[in-house]
Formats: sequence, structure tokens, C-alpha cells
Amino acid sequence: MEKKFIKIGLISISDRASAGIYKDEGIPSLTDWLTKALINEFELETALINDDIETVKKTLISFTDEKHCDLVFTTGGTGPSPRDITPEATLSVGHKEMPGFGEQMRQISLNFVPTAILSRQTAVIRHKSLIVNLPGQPRSIQQTLEGLKDSNSDTIVQGIFSAIPYCLDLIGAPFIETRESVVKSFRPKNK
Repeated sequence: MEKKFIKIGLISISDRASAGIYKDEGIPSLTDWLTKALINEFELETALINDDIETVKKTLISFTDEKHCDLVFTTGGTGPSPRDITPEATLSVGHKEMPGFGEQMRQISLNFVPTAILSRQTAVIRHKSLIVNLPGQPRSIQQTLEGLKDSNSDTIVQGIFSAIPYCLDLIGAPFIETRESVVKSFRPKNK
């Protein structure tokens, strides 16, 4: 039976948030953004886990292979500290690396902070699922998804979500549309 809507996985990776030391902001921020950006109905699968490479790998595999998420966003664990292992876990479960996502996220973030070069976000395709490592801070998440906008809210640098609907088309995931006031998705024009 073909799915009529997209299933999106949100995984927040943080030792302190998963231990209850502070409140996770990644999953609520992403949920709000997706509700604002997507026209289509979608289903969410969420997890708050610690920075353990085996736990991250098992969760990513579960979300793609068992829970059948078409799109998986992770937040956190992409810096240079010893416990930041999200990119390693992501790359180890992927079948195809999609380095352009990380490159664009760093390019966007460099407009705000010089330490963006320390971020190691990446993306991969596993079967028919796209997995994308996002930053951990809600404001950075929004900026990298939407891109840079001028004072008139016109986009001057595209965010990564502009390419995600077409990427999902190419790997066989459900069709999604975005609200252009938030982020315009790009697809080649039919000939």
C-alpha cells in the first residue's frame, strides 16, 4: 500500500538533554518549522538519545528500515568535541553521501558566526530515506533550512530545504510541497 503522506523522523542527540539536565529544543523547533513550511500532511517519529555512536546508528537504522521514515533530521552532535559523533554514525549507515547539504549549511551559518567552520553536518541516503544532520540550536536550524533573507523577507541565499522535496522525488519518497512564504522548493520544469 502506497503512503499518501510523508513520514519524518526527528532525532535529537544530546547527552545532557537525554539525561534531563536541560530541555531539548531541537525536536519542538523542527516540529514547529515543519508545520509552518509544509503544505502536505505529515507524520512524525521522534527520539531523544545520548551521544553514543551505537545508539545513534541503531536509531537511524530503526527510523529508516523499521519505522519507514522518508526524511530524517538529526540535531546535535556535529561539533569537534570527543562526544560529537553524529556525522560518523550517519555516514556509517548511509548508502550514498550527499555532501552538498553540509556545505550549504556551513556557508549559511558563516554569515552569522565564524565558528560555523567547526560544524561537521552531512547528509546521506539510506535505501529510500534522506538523513540530514542539522545544527543543534533552533535559530541555526531555521536559518539553514530556510536560507538567508533580506529585510523584505526575500531569499538571498537558498536554504537546504529548497532541494529536499526534489531529492525525495528522486529517491521515491512521497511528494511534498512547501509554503513559498517560508521556503520555496525547486524542481526542474517539465519540458
